[in-house]
Amino acid sequence: MRKSFIIGIFAAVAAMLCVSACTRDDDGAIPVSAEDDSFVGTGFFRIAEFDSNSFIHLVSDTLYLRIDSLWSYSNCALKRIEIDTSHEGDALVFFPKIIIESDGKDCPSPFLHPDTVIKLLPPAEEFGDASVLRVRNDEGNVLDTVLLRRGKFELDTFTIYVDSLFDTVSSLPLRTKDSPSVLKVLDSLNPRVFYWRAMQSSCELRIDMCDSVVNDTLFPMAWSLTDTALVPIRKACASDDSTYCVASRWVNDSSAVGPVQERADTVWFTSLYYVEEIPECATMNSFRVAGYALGKNVNFIRELMVPDESESACGPSALKDVFIYDMGRNRVFPDSLDADSLYGTWKSAKVAPAK
Repeated sequence: MRKSFIIGIFAAVAAMLCVSACTRDDDGAIPVSAEDDSFVGTGFFRIAEFDSNSFIHLVSDTLYLRIDSLWSYSNCALKRIEIDTSHEGDALVFFPKIIIESDGKDCPSPFLHPDTVIKLLPPAEEFGDASVLRVRNDEGNVLDTVLLRRGKFELDTFTIYVDSLFDTVSSLPLRTKDSPSVLKVLDSLNPRVFYWRAMQSSCELRIDMCDSVVNDTLFPMAWSLTDTALVPIRKACASDDSTYCVASRWVNDSSAVGPVQERADTVWFTSLYYVEEIPECATMNSFRVAGYALGKNVNFIRELMVPDESESACGPSALKDVFIYDMGRNRVFPDSLDADSLYGTWKSAKVAPAK
């Protein structure tokens, strides 16, 4: 009993101390630092990117660097952002530094770390022979990389008619006329065998008492490689003008089936490409397909970087003077050896009818 009484006294005293510590006449925001605190240091950032994530930057253009998720201790502590540069092989690397200084002045510390966009106008000699731009953080990690080129952008929209013949496997390889064009090729084929059994199906409600009747085999739209399909065999009027039975009144009898039969099939694997002959060492900055459909006009929107005579860098296209885009996989064709072979296929392929 005495022990419980002593514990109760200690609990009451502790509660009074907590109330005393948390209640003051001047309650308000907690100071970030004491009045006599002062220091100079560097902050950090989590995100940095060039030109709003553009693929290519031209030497003649203004360079924009966006820095996001800045940590600067407090709003007043951020004094400036310094940008150091250095050359690493074929790359010009940018090192932003977040300089912070505090003289003890009490300022809000941001809950959401801010971002900023820095406009840079480096002289041409600072770029040197660099063909790549990179930005690193204070830990040396690469946050963004873009190609650096000397030249100009050309934005064009091409309309290409894609004939329905592109859906016929026997016509492949097939392409549209001239450049740019669409090319479709047969990659491979896979013969397969499916198994099925005929199943009796009877009608519960006739519509037409047609004179001539034929059997109709209803093969499935999709086959299984691991199971034997039951295929209904139904009566049908020989004349297209008559209907034998109400569609919902057919009854299948899975106990009345025939022997196992085979149905051979072939799966065709094809690829679809956009092929364009371009100036030597030109680079595709952006590419987009709008409304691809057979038997229709298809719009292709692309922005091409055409290099100046002073530009020595080439690529990253697989071929110097041909751009190939894999439309099925939504990517630039990567391999130069395969691209050379594919370009040969494009030149020798049959040309589809124009609209």
